Amino acid sequence: MTFEPPQTLSTEECWDLLAGHEFGRLAFPVLGDVQITPINYAVDGDRLLFRTAEGNKLLGVVMHARVALEIDELTQESAWSVVVRGSARVLEGAEADRAEQVPLRPWVGDDKHHVVEIAPDEVSGRRFHLHKPWEHMRATD
Repeated sequence: MTFEPPQTLSTEECWDLLAGHEFGRLAFPVLGDVQITPINYAVDGDRLLFRTAEGNKLLGVVMHARVALEIDELTQESAWSVVVRGSARVLEGAEADRAEQVPLRPWVGDDKHHVVEIAPDEVSGRRFHLHKPWEHMRATD
């Protein structure tokens, strides 16, 4: 069996995938530990926006701006992953109004009044063709 090496996605392909999705996992430091949490986000030009309530995400962004966001998708035959690394900051006043111009609404709760912008330093992605021979070893009914 031959395995295809992972394919590196171009920056444009990564942004297309980011724009076509709205769910990811945000990693950020808080009090000496790394947190990871699901968020819904929207693309705004060359930035990402998300909303948050008071809590660890907001505290993490205010105390330490470095974050990473990962999105991915898995099928039977392939998988891809896009990782964004950059700086996050809370938007205030008129800047926060940018969130009204993109499809960004809270999925849960209505207390997510803080708008956070992620300014990417690095956007990278890879696509994988999957070979899972163990699936053929499973008993069938």
